[in-house]
Amino acid sequence: MFTGIVEEIGTLKGISKGPDSAKLHILASTVLSDVRIGDSIAVNGVCLTVTTFGEGVFTADVMAETLAKTNLRELRPGSKVNLERALRMGDRLGGHMVSGHVDGVGSIVGLERHDIATIVTLQAPEQVMRYIIKKGSVAIDGTSLTVVDFEQDKFQVSLIPHTAQATVLGSKKIGESVNLESDVLGKYIERLLQSREDKGTRQSKLSMEFLSANGFL
Repeated sequence: MFTGIVEEIGTLKGISKGPDSAKLHILASTVLSDVRIGDSIAVNGVCLTVTTFGEGVFTADVMAETLAKTNLRELRPGSKVNLERALRMGDRLGGHMVSGHVDGVGSIVGLERHDIATIVTLQAPEQVMRYIIKKGSVAIDGTSLTVVDFEQDKFQVSLIPHTAQATVLGSKKIGESVNLESDVLGKYIERLLQSREDKGTRQSKLSMEFLSANGFL
């Protein structure tokens, strides 16, 4: 698990491609301070396993499914990536619970400055939008952000200057892709409600609308 608080921006040093896989060679510093083989590091919000590491660099394997479902397939040598080590018990949870399992790839369709903030509008697939609510959490390229507003297939977030500077989002332009992960809490609630419906249990007052209205989402 991760928090969505990016620790540093790494740089893709190189990529070794297999028939249906890839090995990423990533330059980093902070996330390597206590790294061990087998540790999890989120790369643009994708949970990857450290396979080797050396002075200022680590490698991670990416399987075909991950390449197909995330924007990691678009990386080239020199690409910048958000990096975060896995959450340790006892750490502060500055963002929200992020699993590192991307739900879908979205694209930036709008950038607008508003005072010190940058309002980013993103188009997202249905499997992401179904969990989007105002003031809810979403991970964008592994960065924990709060939803400002949403439409049928779009939503907006606001970047403060620190977030823009400390993550790759600050340098992305209209048309570029982003990895999206919905708040895992909404998925569990949906599954619970669906399970009750499938079993034909007595109608409950518990619903997504009830939970949202009472501050649980």
